[in-house]
Amino acid sequence: MDDCSKDVINCLPDNLLCQILSNLSTKEAALTSLLSKRWRYLFALVPNLDFDVLPSLHPEIAMQDQDQTSFIDFVDRVLKLRGNDHINKFSLKCGHGIEDEDVFPWILNALRHGVSDLSLHVSPSLVYWLPSKVFASKTLVRLKIGPKDGPRVKLRNVCLPKLKTLNLDSVVFEEGKIGLAKLLSGCPVLEELALLNLAWDRWDSCSVSSKLLKRLTLCCAHYKKNPKSVSFDTPNVVYFEYSDNIAHKYPKVNFDSLVEASIDIRMTNDQKANARYVSDVDEETVMVGNATDLLMGICNVKTLYLSYDTLETLHFCCQVIPVFNNLTHLTIESHPELGWESLPNLLKSCPNLETLVFQGLLHKATYRCGDVCLCQGLENSPSCLSSSPVKFLKILKFGETNVDDDMEIEMEQIKNFLEKMPNLEQLMIYYNTSIENDLVEVSSQLQMVPAVASLKCKIQVISDNLSSCHPLCPFPCQ
Repeated sequence: MDDCSKDVINCLPDNLLCQILSNLSTKEAALTSLLSKRWRYLFALVPNLDFDVLPSLHPEIAMQDQDQTSFIDFVDRVLKLRGNDHINKFSLKCGHGIEDEDVFPWILNALRHGVSDLSLHVSPSLVYWLPSKVFASKTLVRLKIGPKDGPRVKLRNVCLPKLKTLNLDSVVFEEGKIGLAKLLSGCPVLEELALLNLAWDRWDSCSVSSKLLKRLTLCCAHYKKNPKSVSFDTPNVVYFEYSDNIAHKYPKVNFDSLVEASIDIRMTNDQKANARYVSDVDEETVMVGNATDLLMGICNVKTLYLSYDTLETLHFCCQVIPVFNNLTHLTIESHPELGWESLPNLLKSCPNLETLVFQGLLHKATYRCGDVCLCQGLENSPSCLSSSPVKFLKILKFGETNVDDDMEIEMEQIKNFLEKMPNLEQLMIYYNTSIENDLVEVSSQLQMVPAVASLKCKIQVISDNLSSCHPLCPFPCQ
């Protein structure tokens, strides 16, 4: 930096310089104290404080005593230099070696100085109980607590009148579902809620009720039991992400405004043991759960993602799939050991579907997905694909296994789509390869499909590892 540039920067007022420094971590901003006397304490006056002592490469390695002491002294010094200045954002990441008696005063200091954005990434052995004042702040707008195996909370009086975003990762509610209800009732303007790695070992039911909530994420830890009851009374939620063992019942599922949803429901090992595949295609499948009410509650969604566990669960836990009249974008995740049995009925229930995305095509061969694919060689069987309204088809993770037999199966499936889907306008294949000739080979094979259902379909074979792609023109008249 030349002298002229230095002069321009030095002429800026302190508040503007602090705003610039707020884009750095507090540790990085502290390095500017070496520039001159003016800069000596300026870094401590920034409105955003970011303290991170977690080793980035090996977080499991404990800090050395001298590092712990140095970090504690640094945080204490910065907070002391700030005096009574307002704190906008306070982010703390620390693990083993930092004690409660160090952390608690830091958190309380931030709360006293009107912090609006509080992010705590702390070890469970560090903070077993969070200060109750965290949940009684009149200034907090955003609160994030974690990480995995996070701290416990025992809620007394919850009063967070300005809180709009709440993200809790692995936080344990000592009062179970009562604690969650108490928390939500104390957040009257909450718009975004994320509960990650929620454990069912202390409570077996859950109810999320909020009229203002717009985004909801509920991801429960893998556990050997099913929750008894899960309810959602969230009429204004537009985005919903749900990952859990299928509940015994869903008494209320209200998503009147839903636009996008990601569903990952799974059966327990006991349910999988009771579920059975049947060889006779006319025999009814044994139901081991009931996901119908959950699907009914989200059937007005426009964009939907379903995991491979969900596909399996729907086969054994949903006798009737509701009609998804508003659904225009559907993403399906596949797994080599799980079948597509529920996929035919699902596609038939999407009369206005425009975009269909497959995250992988490899799946377990069964008779019951025969009208979507060619698992058992049922080439001449009626197919729901023949009446499919889908215009845009995307295939992700093509060739990911790099096994010739798998790629041959994937190619046959893609050809099956081309031969039976009459409204296709575009097929995009994302090929996991760094060899350009691989793209050429796949493109050539698809160009040789003898009979296609849509003559106007354009095809692109793309690789994220290459800058080029291979487009194909619409198929010539046969």
